[in-house]
Amino acid sequence: MSKIPVKMTVNGRAVDELVEPRLLLVHFLRGKLNLTGPHVGCETSHCGACTVDLDGMSVKSCTVFAVQAEGAEITTVEGMANADGSLSALQEGFMQEHGLQCGYCTPGMIMRAHRLLQENANPSDEEIRWELSGNLCRCTGYQNIVKAVRYAADKLNAQREAAE
Repeated sequence: MSKIPVKMTVNGRAVDELVEPRLLLVHFLRGKLNLTGPHVGCETSHCGACTVDLDGMSVKSCTVFAVQAEGAEITTVEGMANADGSLSALQEGFMQEHGLQCGYCTPGMIMRAHRLLQENANPSDEEIRWELSGNLCRCTGYQNIVKAVRYAADKLNAQREAAE
C-alpha cells in the first residue's frame, strides 16, 4: 500500500511523516511518535481512553485516520505539563484528589477535562459529569475524577484572578 505524507503539529512539535491511509491517529501517535498516553481501549469510540485535543476539539483518536489530521494542531496528555515540566492543574488535580486507580482512562479523562475547562472555566459538578460521560472508567466510580476537575478549575480560576 502506498504511503501518504502528513504534516501536523503534535505537542508543539512539527511532525512530517509518511503513513498508510488506513492508519488510525491513535496508532500513529503511539507507534510512529512514541506518545503512549493515548490508550487503545476499545477501538470503537466507546471508552475515550484515546482522547486527544485536535484543533481545539476533543476527539477520540481511534475514530480519526492520521491522514485526516493533516495540518492539525494536536495535544496529547504528554503535552499537558507546564513549560517548566511541572504538572498542569489537571494532572495535579488527578494526583491530589485521587482521580485515578489503574490509570488506564486517565490520559483521556485529562484531555477531555482540558477541553471542558477551555470552554467552561467554572463548570458545575453536573456539567463535569456530563462532559466526561463519553469517557469510561472501570475503577473509580467517577467521584474523585469530578473532584480532580473541580480542583483544577478552582486552581486555574484563582491563578486568573491573581493575574488580574
